[in-house]
Amino acid sequence: MISDHLEGLDAVRHDVCVIGSGPVGLSLALELARAGKTVLVLESGGVAPTAETTLLSAAEIVEPDRHDDMSIAVARRLGGTSNLWAGRCQPFDPIDFAPRPLAGDARWPIGHAELLPYYDRACAYAHCGEPVFRDPIAGVETADQAFDFTRLERFSNKPKFQIAHGAALKTDPRIDLRLNATVVDATFDAGGRIRALVVSRPDGRRFDVAVATVVLAAGGLESTRLLLALQRRQPDRFGGAEGPLGRTYMGHLIGEIADITFASDAIDAAYDFYVDGHGSYVRRRLIPSDALQAAEGLPNVSFWPVVPPSADPRHGSGILSMVLLALSVGPFGRLLVAEAIRKRHVPEELERWPHVMNVLRGLPAACLYVPSFFYRRYVAAMRLPGFFLRNPARTYGLSYHGEHLPDPASRVRLTAETDALGLPRLSIDLRFGRANAEALLRTHDHLASWLNTTGFGKLSYRQPREAGVDAVLGLAAHGTHQIGTIRMGGNRNRAVVDADLKCFDCDNLHAVGAAVLPTSGQANPTLTAIALALRLADHLAKRAA
Repeated sequence: MISDHLEGLDAVRHDVCVIGSGPVGLSLALELARAGKTVLVLESGGVAPTAETTLLSAAEIVEPDRHDDMSIAVARRLGGTSNLWAGRCQPFDPIDFAPRPLAGDARWPIGHAELLPYYDRACAYAHCGEPVFRDPIAGVETADQAFDFTRLERFSNKPKFQIAHGAALKTDPRIDLRLNATVVDATFDAGGRIRALVVSRPDGRRFDVAVATVVLAAGGLESTRLLLALQRRQPDRFGGAEGPLGRTYMGHLIGEIADITFASDAIDAAYDFYVDGHGSYVRRRLIPSDALQAAEGLPNVSFWPVVPPSADPRHGSGILSMVLLALSVGPFGRLLVAEAIRKRHVPEELERWPHVMNVLRGLPAACLYVPSFFYRRYVAAMRLPGFFLRNPARTYGLSYHGEHLPDPASRVRLTAETDALGLPRLSIDLRFGRANAEALLRTHDHLASWLNTTGFGKLSYRQPREAGVDAVLGLAAHGTHQIGTIRMGGNRNRAVVDADLKCFDCDNLHAVGAAVLPTSGQANPTLTAIALALRLADHLAKRAA
């Protein structure tokens, strides 16, 4: 049941209250309902975004060039950030859970094996097919296992969770989903448990909602913000003012500092998008093995080929220029991709005329390709997840998605300013260390050596090798993955929540989402966050049985 009011909540006590209706919160609610539990879901936004609701998340960003604006990093609406999500699904790797010198004091309180059983259900909720994440390339083999060249990422066929699971949300009597219900405070009993949540309507009217068990799943930054606000009133809560809450803020290092040329047509074809036999589009990636990472002290990184920089008209492709021109028209481009992605491809000052000339010169091919692409991307039942064009030279940009190493100085704090509903705003200080960039560059070096040794291809840097670290740091910016600020751990001095995602200083408050991950890995965090939510659902269902 979905309602846009708070009436009737004083007459019923739900088993669990979930704050947030993004992919993590909705997966948790649906799984709890399947286990027979009643769930109240409180969503700050409505069915569609509004300027007023979006402004509630506005924050002070210490380095604006390092962090996406909150208007495109957060989605206060039904479905949460699934409305911004590119649908990329990968599990975390075993090495992500292992203690490593480069990860500092980050320690997972659970192992890879404990989370692995939940990825099949996570894939079902994400609509990305079966949990199959490797696919050998026919006729292509090597004895050198330094890089895994068969690794898959899967893509959601229905990334917007409020649409994918709309029927259940509307009809399941165990789910009570309330829109335009922003949690701004909580009251605690003498034992430190939450007795009631203070919920505000958009007009500022406040209601006390009695709760038994609370799960905070409002996205990394907004969940952290609420905990920091609760901590401000009682400074020793959640590890204390100098504790882990709000620290080790991570995203990922992303960009391209090199190009890759594949040695054969078979390898070239293997890295395009394709539909596998397990229910979704997939794409292969190149990832350093756990053994290589451990031996050489490398971060976890995934690599894949991309089209040449589309903003540079010298590529001469009418298709690339036509797609870029479409993205450059803001209102239309935002219908095609999330704004955070659009901004990375379209420069603020784009010279359109050279691209128009490319389109005119390549008009026949563009006219044939573009309608087919848009149909497969936005109309077909099996959703094409991205844009990629093979070329006769088999040369492409080499995109990386690198692990962002935990740093206590990379953090978020509260400011003295409040939003329209009275909640303190955040100050965001996202940092990328030089040592992190140096390790990422060394991973490129190892990939270049492996490509040469195996005969798979070659890597060419776009700048002198000695300028590589500065190139990585020049591209380092993020803001959509929001990892590490409520991290899991073994004690309250190093973490905010325990292995069961329960806050150390509040027995009936849990948190789940990317913010609880102690390390960032190479994978998009969404699938792992959903898997953690399903594990939490099992825990809560058993505890309440």
